[in-house]
Amino acid sequence: MRKLGLFFVFAIVWAAGCGQQPGGRNFSPAFAPQMSRSFGVSRVATTQQGAPGSMLLGNGKITHVVIIVQENRSFDDMFHRFPGADTADYGKTSTGGTVKLSPELLTKPMDISHSHESFSVEYHHGKMDGFNLAQSRCNQDQDKGSCHASDTHAYGYVPHWEIKPYWSMALQYVLADRMFQTNEGPSFPAHQYLVSGTSTISNRSNLRAAENPNFSTGGGQGGCDSRHGTTVRLIDRDGEESREMFPCFTRLSLMDRITAAGLTWRYYQAHLGHGLWNAPDAIRNIRYGPLYSTDVVAPQTKVLSDIAAGNLADVVWVDPDKAASDHAGVTNGTGPSWVASVVNAVGESKYWNNTAIFVTWDDWGGWYEHVKPPKYNSYELGFRVPLIVISPYARVSYVSHQQHEFGSILQFTEKALGLGSLGTTDVRSDDLSDCFDFSQKPRAFQKIPALFSRSYFLSQPISNEDPDDDF
Repeated sequence: MRKLGLFFVFAIVWAAGCGQQPGGRNFSPAFAPQMSRSFGVSRVATTQQGAPGSMLLGNGKITHVVIIVQENRSFDDMFHRFPGADTADYGKTSTGGTVKLSPELLTKPMDISHSHESFSVEYHHGKMDGFNLAQSRCNQDQDKGSCHASDTHAYGYVPHWEIKPYWSMALQYVLADRMFQTNEGPSFPAHQYLVSGTSTISNRSNLRAAENPNFSTGGGQGGCDSRHGTTVRLIDRDGEESREMFPCFTRLSLMDRITAAGLTWRYYQAHLGHGLWNAPDAIRNIRYGPLYSTDVVAPQTKVLSDIAAGNLADVVWVDPDKAASDHAGVTNGTGPSWVASVVNAVGESKYWNNTAIFVTWDDWGGWYEHVKPPKYNSYELGFRVPLIVISPYARVSYVSHQQHEFGSILQFTEKALGLGSLGTTDVRSDDLSDCFDFSQKPRAFQKIPALFSRSYFLSQPISNEDPDDDF
């Protein structure tokens, strides 16, 4: 079945890439030589470029990668005053003043705009002082008088006691304080970057999906299953967002590389169909390919059952549902426990000694950030987001100050598993090797304490809700 699936993926991506997309070029199937394992060639003898005889990153000690993606939090917001990390107590304003960052509950019924336009306003040509100008809104039905003046909404941080599992993970393992969201925009394109290293509409195109898709009458959509009439705004190399298209793209993803290497992947999400966080649904050859029905899995809690059953794929992405997302204005605060339940499931399983777990947040959510991101082009890089690296080979109580981005997770996976490069932002990214010490003896796992257990999440009803207020 895997070989048959590989044939269809190759055929579909080839066909999709040969057609011209707006602003795109013809696609050359560079991943064709990477089919080694499907045809009996050892995976260990393959590097990210497919050069025979070279060793894998970690010398083959990592055979599983788990990528856990939470929602909409900046580094300053989530890890304020973390020991050894670069955080801020005060934020600059466009009027030349400062605002003291204040504790704001994870569950506060308030959201801050995190569109590309909002990034530009807050970034303010690199001055990092436009956060007082960010649009925000409170849910008046839930608000009990806690929504203060709107020009200070962005200047907040989550109290440490409310997110203890995240701090526990970071204190034991690795926390990166120079992890930049690759794109300068919201969730939908961010999740595309986390599987493709880009949000381009086709391979080598100069047009990127820049915002969350919207139906003509309002409401979030996203992906090939979106309603007719749904469009996503595209950004060009000059920073103009004058074009739109249906949010269904023809481009390579890491899933293609994984399948071509004869390995397995799963993408766990709250529900099937369209959605801002449902990244595979927006990639045409995956959505209409033979692996969609088996490798895109809902609800997301099935990852817990699969791990327990000894059925963890080589590479998995794990998205939350709305309640456990950490997304401002909609989360119920269970996100830290949700992530802990996945980490604990891996840590207490047979997979622990050969797994690397990455916990990150898809975008900054509009929250204050004091570190200026590098500017590569009209849409890259975005503000800092947290990254926690968990593994028996992760450094002990280490804060990484090296520059990382979403492509760093992709490049680590490519190098550790012997996959071919996607040729996107993974090329310029580092491989996160500073976060690991592969010479050390595998560390024994210590359970992450959390308020809600694995059984709590397995007992929750399936949610089809998306964050419709994502703006």
